[in-house]
Amino acid sequence: MIEVWTEKYRPRTLTEVKGQDEIMSRLQAFVNTGNFPHLLFTGPAGVGKTTAALAMANELYGDTWHDNILELNASDARGIDVIRGAVKDFARTKAVENVPFKVIYLDESDALTKEAQDALRRIMEDYVQTTRFILSCNYSSKIITPIQSRCAIFRFKPLPKATVEGILLKIAEVEGLELTKGAIELIYDASEGDMRKAENLLQACSSMTKKVDEKAVSAVVSFAEPKEIEAVVKLALDGKFLEAKTRLTDAMVAHGLSGIDVIKQIQKEVWNLKLDEKIKIELIRICGEIEFRMVEGANEFIQLAALLAEFAAIKK
Repeated sequence: MIEVWTEKYRPRTLTEVKGQDEIMSRLQAFVNTGNFPHLLFTGPAGVGKTTAALAMANELYGDTWHDNILELNASDARGIDVIRGAVKDFARTKAVENVPFKVIYLDESDALTKEAQDALRRIMEDYVQTTRFILSCNYSSKIITPIQSRCAIFRFKPLPKATVEGILLKIAEVEGLELTKGAIELIYDASEGDMRKAENLLQACSSMTKKVDEKAVSAVVSFAEPKEIEAVVKLALDGKFLEAKTRLTDAMVAHGLSGIDVIKQIQKEVWNLKLDEKIKIELIRICGEIEFRMVEGANEFIQLAALLAEFAAIKK
């Protein structure tokens, strides 16, 4: 489903790219002039960075856009040899259309080594007359300052809920799926504004049933029901530590959850509780501390038990 959808409905123009209206209007102004500086797209995955780059190429070059853009994934080819080889060779040639430059799109460029980025900096300088670079990354801090200073930086944001919902409903209509409101809510919570992840979750659900509801989504994303997590937190805050621990362990086993998954859900539920703000702040601080310990390699069951114990102690 997703492969067919992506190919058939991929935006061909910048105005078709959803959820990044301000950025698209600025990029459209570049395209209208037929020229633009080197660009750096930064932001989370699945929010339209690659789509925007390809839409720009399509508008600039029309049917020959494939011949005038070199698309590389820097996480696959991240060494200096690739920059000095494929990138430099492509940069040397002129465009075949009226546009006086070609485009090199480097996806996940924050995976490039320091040496490769240093070589890239020189190529961006030497071939500015014939080539424009569009770099895409999740973390702009991993791009060396000399490259950042040579680029116009565009910071993409997670897609808003309305945008994700609209695209999911369109896919459901085309694919003949029945998609409930609750399912959309869960998919958005799980994807956190990542459209690619949202589409993949919908595809996974559609392989099991044509009626995609909350139950189907929960089975795919391995989410505990919000009510389950809420009940665990409330038990802990009421001082019922052993009961809360048992309920949480049962939920983790039933849904195949990792400790990090649970911490994220607990953190979300804390904000929805009717508690004094100072208590909420302390509970969130505890969540952050426990998550850090898990990331460092601590046993997740012991750490979650410690979290529940601290919740029980703080309320008292």
